[in-house]
Amino acid sequence: MRQLGDRKLLVVLDNCEHVRDGATTVIAAILSGCPGVAAVATSRVTLGVTGERVVRVPPMPLADAFELFLTRCRAGGVDVAHDAASREAARRICDRVDRLPLALELAAGWAGTLSLTQIADALHEPYELLDGGALTAPFRQRTLEESMRWSHELLDDDERALFRQLGVFEPDFTSETLVGLGLRTNMGQRRILRALRGLVDASLVVADTTSTTARYRMLGVVRAYALARLADADETALVRDHHLATHVSLVADLAPLLKTDKDAWRDQVGAMYANVRAAIAWGLSRDDPTGGRRLAAAIAWLWHLEGRGAEGVRLLRLASERGRGERSALQADVLVALALVLDTALPGEQAYEVARHAHELACAVGAPAAARLARSLTAIGRLAGGLDEALDAAVRARDDATAADDRFVADSSEALIGLIHLLGDDHRAAIGHLERALDGLLGRGDRGIASSGHSWLALAFARSGDLPRAAEIAERAVIVAQPLRDFHRTGFARSVLAEIRAIQGRIDDAVAALAPIDRLVADSDNQAYIPGWERVHALLALTRGDPREAVAWCRREGRLRDAPDDGQLTPETQLLLAAALREAGAADDATKALDALSQSTLAPQMPHIEAGVLDQRALLAHATDRDRARDLHHQALRIRVEHDLTLDCIASLESLAALALRDHDAEVGGLLKGAAERAREDVGAAAQPSLRELDGERAVWLTDPRVREALTRGHAMDLRNALAYATRKRGPRRRPSSGWQSLTPTERAVVELAVQGLSNPQIATRMFISRGTVKTHLAHVYAKLGVANRTELARLDGERRENGSASVPARAGRSRRSYGAGHE
Repeated sequence: MRQLGDRKLLVVLDNCEHVRDGATTVIAAILSGCPGVAAVATSRVTLGVTGERVVRVPPMPLADAFELFLTRCRAGGVDVAHDAASREAARRICDRVDRLPLALELAAGWAGTLSLTQIADALHEPYELLDGGALTAPFRQRTLEESMRWSHELLDDDERALFRQLGVFEPDFTSETLVGLGLRTNMGQRRILRALRGLVDASLVVADTTSTTARYRMLGVVRAYALARLADADETALVRDHHLATHVSLVADLAPLLKTDKDAWRDQVGAMYANVRAAIAWGLSRDDPTGGRRLAAAIAWLWHLEGRGAEGVRLLRLASERGRGERSALQADVLVALALVLDTALPGEQAYEVARHAHELACAVGAPAAARLARSLTAIGRLAGGLDEALDAAVRARDDATAADDRFVADSSEALIGLIHLLGDDHRAAIGHLERALDGLLGRGDRGIASSGHSWLALAFARSGDLPRAAEIAERAVIVAQPLRDFHRTGFARSVLAEIRAIQGRIDDAVAALAPIDRLVADSDNQAYIPGWERVHALLALTRGDPREAVAWCRREGRLRDAPDDGQLTPETQLLLAAALREAGAADDATKALDALSQSTLAPQMPHIEAGVLDQRALLAHATDRDRARDLHHQALRIRVEHDLTLDCIASLESLAALALRDHDAEVGGLLKGAAERAREDVGAAAQPSLRELDGERAVWLTDPRVREALTRGHAMDLRNALAYATRKRGPRRRPSSGWQSLTPTERAVVELAVQGLSNPQIATRMFISRGTVKTHLAHVYAKLGVANRTELARLDGERRENGSASVPARAGRSRRSYGAGHE
């Protein structure tokens, strides 16, 4: 003190942790007696001196750690190669030792014996490798284990007990989690918090106190040492069991939020996910896996919503396997959780078979909540059997959930009803059901279903011709899905927005909408199912004039199947595939694709697909049989008009205009082309890629003054009048419009086989046509004869044969069922 006096000096004390009391006494005396002197102390623990300012030294930045490691390698006589593989291995080494200088120096000491890749792999067990420091270094710095042992020995008993227990925690945890664990180990909240503070002061636990809830983590090498001490104390199983029980309790406490605020639930469970996942894995490995199974079922919504489906499916499959043969409510919960996660991770028959099994079991064991959710998932699977079957199942699921006040299942089933009407092209009904569903879903933060509901709603408005409204809703779908940061929901929302932008001719905006998902897919090994993503890329490829790329994108949609097949693609993608094949010059392959689509179960029940198939067949016939092409285009147009498919109606007008102009019918061709251009302007749609040939001939047509004049008059027509004009100009009929004489030879052949009792597939086989074509012919027959079904057709045919007449009963009008809220 006398030597320091009034001098202005800086006193530095290095490595004070093992002489903490003495260092504290000396520094306190200097600071109180020598006003001109300041002190800097380095220590693994704080000293507790009045006025002390603690500066914690974090792990080195990666660039600095990388350079330190390479420098130490070179100092040892090893010049590390600068190729990409070596640099990647060096980066892995830096990360695996948490970029700690001592650990990096010790790892560099092995560079003369092992390759960098071998060092990185060996660092899964860092204490097995990181020894052999400089002989002149203090003993506590010669190996990583000695360094850790030095810090560990400075702890008191409570701090050592908590330290080894913290080894079971993944890097990020909270004090509340520790208190839950402490109550099970009889330490109590006060002792837990005091010990935690001691570990933070000793730099063995890193604390982040910047948010409303403090969070803590251990560096990887520190955690590995803690786990070793836990094993030495023979407490691993006990503490991991407590860790599991704590997280089962925490997640159960949050469960009510699933019904009121899924966003809040997702944020809180997501924050502890690393520990929940570890707890599930441990629980499922135990002789009694009940805790692990219960926890896995409880967090299924996180896997469903946040793009972690592959991991969720793996753990839930293990959970269901551990309960194989068990007839319990828990097994029902596990199965419905698995079905829920499969719904977005890998939808298909497997997912809905699990849902059906879950529903049966839940009903049998008296688990009504699980049964309701399972029923709603089963209804989605019923789409494979047809729209009517799916609609009946969705209505029952909604009504049962409404009666039980299960608002999520009721609203999600309402959204499904809207989707089914969308698939059936009843857009008015689809919009009504979807808007009702979205009100409830958004209020609870059910972002997953709500984002998809917005996307379906956008498609309903788009197909009806209201593109500005469709684009607005599609943008909203992206905003709703964005916080999920997942592949499935966010990808679907962005794909629908991109499709609508492409229809509007805003190709750059379409590409921009897809870009975030494209980057995620490129940067990840995740094979998530992203509805519509591949198809929209195919649509953009066609727009660029690259049909072969479009074919490749369409077929990429089947990448998640064990045995990819064109027939497993969605109907919309199969139709686009046929168009791409046709434009690529593969007419036979395009025809095969259309035949397969017509024979599918669902496609013939979707008017826009049925009309699309007819339209593609017509386009294939343009060069060889224009009469057949015209007839097919008119069949497609009739379906499109009936179902208010505005955009498709415009495409039909353009195709008919092309045929008329090729037949040198300037009046009809010019009028229809002009009306189609006016209609596209009115709805804000750009010309479709499949009509490039038509637009390419426009300059030739304009040399004919009759065509120019007709284009001008056509441009003055609204779409309704243009469609009426196209229908009138179909040309004279050689047959009456109704009665037996109105039937074509093919229709008569279909009638003869139908009244013999043959099914549609049998008629298709006998006549070498598709089942969808048989269905279309029968629909035309029913309309011309005024009958409603095969029974009436057989009766009428019998009367005709008996009386030699063609009596025509009054026509019975029919339409697809539309269910409103509360329908029984």
